[in-house]
Amino acid sequence: MPELPEVETIVRGLRKTILNRTIDSVYINSPKITKINIKNWTELCRGQKLVSVRRRGKNILIELSDGYTLWVHLKMTGHFYFVTQKEPLDKHDLLIFHFKNCSHSLHFNDYRRFGKVRFLKTDQIAYQRGLAALGPEPLAISLSHFIDLFKKSRRMIKPALLDQTFLAGLGNIYADEALYQIRIHPRRLTNRLSEKKLTELHRSIKKLLLKAIEKMGTSVDSFSGVDGKPGQFQKYLQVYGRQGKPCHRCRSSIKREKIGSRSAHYCPRCQRIR
Repeated sequence: MPELPEVETIVRGLRKTILNRTIDSVYINSPKITKINIKNWTELCRGQKLVSVRRRGKNILIELSDGYTLWVHLKMTGHFYFVTQKEPLDKHDLLIFHFKNCSHSLHFNDYRRFGKVRFLKTDQIAYQRGLAALGPEPLAISLSHFIDLFKKSRRMIKPALLDQTFLAGLGNIYADEALYQIRIHPRRLTNRLSEKKLTELHRSIKKLLLKAIEKMGTSVDSFSGVDGKPGQFQKYLQVYGRQGKPCHRCRSSIKREKIGSRSAHYCPRCQRIR
């Protein structure tokens, strides 16, 4: 599933390509998208200008000029592509936006069809389930708030970092990488970490996410930007997806195990549990 850097990469790509464009028509090729939206939503889109594109956690919010917002979650394999109108329709193109006076269109493509695109009134967005309960943004949270968050919780740190109501935007890749960087075992309890260690984790998460955004995200499966180009941060991964390979620090074999309901990658020597 695309995580914060990948979603942020897409948001920035959308700002460059569709911001301030006016929707001419919308083509739907998915019964699921039709089912979760009001009947005439594509007609309501016509003539509306795209006035802002922003990210909240792993969600994309595209605000329209007439008081409506498109709320998009890419789930596992969702993509946005900005392509010429001569581009042939792909069988996994579930939604296509055509714009006035534009030779390109925006395709929402999702071969596993788990992604969601919802059309809602802008003043209702903040109250929607899946958005209202999101935790603070990792790139915006202050150190004092971060420390307080962990000290008030008593749970294993890896599942905590994946909980979107705890911190919004992290997933397996960047949680594993951040914990490895500062030598925290993924089973350590959140409230047993010292303020010094939490300060290091706060810094590590922000540094990782900013570098991943700079490198246009991580492409370990099917992720690509709006222009169709893959990310480059996979070249910098230290533990994620490296099970059985030697640790870059101590040469021990990287281990992968299930913690909670998700997998975790770590070095058993560098990230000892106390």
